[in-house]
Amino acid sequence: MPEELVLPAGSVPDEVPDPPAVPRDAATVMLVRDTDGPIEVFLLRRVVGMAFAGGMTVFPGGGVDERDLDASVAWHGPDAAWWAERFGCSESLARALVCAAVRETFEESGVLLAGPDAGSVVSDTTPYHAARQELVDKEYSFASFLAAHGLVLRADLLRPWANWVTPAEEPRRYDTRFFLAAMPEGQLADGATTEADDAGWQRPAEAIEDWKRGARGLMPPTWVALAELDSCAGVAAAMATPRTVEKIIPKVVRDGTALRVVLPGDTGYGGAVNHLDARRDDRLEPR
Repeated sequence: MPEELVLPAGSVPDEVPDPPAVPRDAATVMLVRDTDGPIEVFLLRRVVGMAFAGGMTVFPGGGVDERDLDASVAWHGPDAAWWAERFGCSESLARALVCAAVRETFEESGVLLAGPDAGSVVSDTTPYHAARQELVDKEYSFASFLAAHGLVLRADLLRPWANWVTPAEEPRRYDTRFFLAAMPEGQLADGATTEADDAGWQRPAEAIEDWKRGARGLMPPTWVALAELDSCAGVAAAMATPRTVEKIIPKVVRDGTALRVVLPGDTGYGGAVNHLDARRDDRLEPR
């Protein structure tokens, strides 16, 4: 991780949760599109004051809803067993994660990775505007939405990318699977969600530069994903990039007055002491 990437003050509590919170399963989708230059990705800035990642720049996504487990969802593409193998989870959870990824992308950006049949994708989501709000309000399941409109979820438009788990020090934890998807032709992405106060397309390198000058807040998983996307020559190359997805559980350590994230593979990860234990040790030292 870059030296400048430190966690905001107050982002983790003064006392470690005991026991640690159980991570909630979640899905996030990196929507990408080609331009005349480098690839662009769709980003949202979460509203300041939100309980989790307030003010941070993120990709569309959110927690798995109980109704995402509905096995009746119309589906085209790799089956649940394929996704379960990629993400190292049960088939029922894998199906729910894919449904959550497509549903949350639709709710937060208006982009719908579905079509009338296995060979097409909707090119105009305007007719589904009311249904989008109904999904946000949890009035019915995503499977019911698809059935009501004669649509098929296009799992073949998604690619597995990564799996990040919130550190144990945080009171709200997520086991988030990252997906990659190409922006469907004809559709428009927006930021019409109450969870974001800004949204738009940006080149990954530019988003990282904004973070460096303090114009964006980025969490470690988002920073890493942007750096990886920046190395892709285009959407086709990104979608074809072979990925081995392993669960990444960062550790939060104290470096003077700063809180830093240490990742598996970093020097010292195995022996890293989380910042709360270090603070406790300080309290026990004789003065």
